[in-house]
Amino acid sequence: MWPRLRSVCSGSRTICRRGAALSKRPKLTANANVTHFTQSAALCAPTSSALQYRQHGDPSQVVKLEDIDLPPIGAKDVLVKILAAPINPSDINMIQGTYAILPDLPAVGGNEGVAQVLEVGSLVKSLKTGDWVIPRDAGLGMWRTEAVFSEDDVISLPNDIPLLSAATLGVNPCTAFRMLSDFEDLKPGDTVIQNAANSGVGQAVIQIAAARGVNTINVVRDRPEFTQLSYRLKAIGATHVIKEEALRRPEFKELLKTFPKPKLALNGVGGKSATELLRHLQIGGSMVTYGGMAKQPVTVPVSALIFKDVKVRGFWVTQWKRDHSKDERAFRAMVDELCSLIQQGKLTAPACTEVGLRDFSKALEASMKPFTSAKQVLII
Repeated sequence: MWPRLRSVCSGSRTICRRGAALSKRPKLTANANVTHFTQSAALCAPTSSALQYRQHGDPSQVVKLEDIDLPPIGAKDVLVKILAAPINPSDINMIQGTYAILPDLPAVGGNEGVAQVLEVGSLVKSLKTGDWVIPRDAGLGMWRTEAVFSEDDVISLPNDIPLLSAATLGVNPCTAFRMLSDFEDLKPGDTVIQNAANSGVGQAVIQIAAARGVNTINVVRDRPEFTQLSYRLKAIGATHVIKEEALRRPEFKELLKTFPKPKLALNGVGGKSATELLRHLQIGGSMVTYGGMAKQPVTVPVSALIFKDVKVRGFWVTQWKRDHSKDERAFRAMVDELCSLIQQGKLTAPACTEVGLRDFSKALEASMKPFTSAKQVLII
């Protein structure tokens, strides 16, 4: 006889399973509302729709929408419905095969997103049906309709925060939070300078810094809509927004006389842009590199090292999460503080474009265009 079947209603889709569900976290190698359950006696294949790639390459060519088999839920696992998942640069790099960590192939894309718990295993203690969760680490594969994850692979969020804020919380705000907290002892009135200020990390830096009373000098590349972008960044808390070429002009030195020289510089670009940030650091300040959009090395002037004793550091939020994987309190405290800022209206999601899962090709193409200010988010 067939074992008893259960069905999970997910939007317009029904997923039938023999006491089981979706895919667990893949191995990595170096380099809302509660959904209700119904009973069904029908026989059907246990599958989930997922954006999967079977080889590395151009995302628009190798990513396909496919049905994948669903493994059973273990005692310490949770079945989740993915609600929304953004497309980040790291997702693109992972598909291209150029990221520092790569999942075994075939792989489901998406390192970030928010999901809702539909069912919990018998030994799960920290989660319950209806909870919202986000991944603790990269590589879970969030571009899919449902999944089965280990309880230890996710962390819960309050489900009263905006969906887009929850979906984009795990990477960029966490990166911004740690860089503002771990490298310099910033006090109200201190100054931070950053390039790539319109990026997801940049927008989170602006808002978290503003909530702490820290000034921000925000550098962006020149573009036709610079004035509108400047207004938007100032509306979320930016102290100053300037073009990169302005860093080399005399009026910028006059601007620096109005508040303390930057104690911290955040570099997501590299090349000449990073060198310019270094020039304006105060003695003993730190520059933290978290990205390299220019694909050019960071050059440090000898004078900055000898006469200003600047510190040049790097940061990767994935490594921070792994280093603190056994320290539940550190990750929990960070997530709680970020969610509190969201609830207070002090931290909002970056500008987003919502896209349905079946329109993923357009979303992938849009996410790889230059001067992109809106983050593509798959609504699932």
